[in-house]
Amino acid sequence: MQVTTEDGGLLNAFAKEPRMEVMDQNASRDRNRSSLMMLIGGSILVTGLIAISVVIS
Repeated sequence: MQVTTEDGGLLNAFAKEPRMEVMDQNASRDRNRSSLMMLIGGSILVTGLIAISVVIS
């Protein structure tokens, strides 16, 4: 973490930025697939929870 001192003696801390990662097209497709799978899984989970709450009430 980079720390600088101002004129009044106050310290400012700046976080280090992570290294940039260059992605190729295959990695981009894999990321899109995993995002789609998470969206589908989340939709199924929400639908299931709504169905359970309807059955309970």
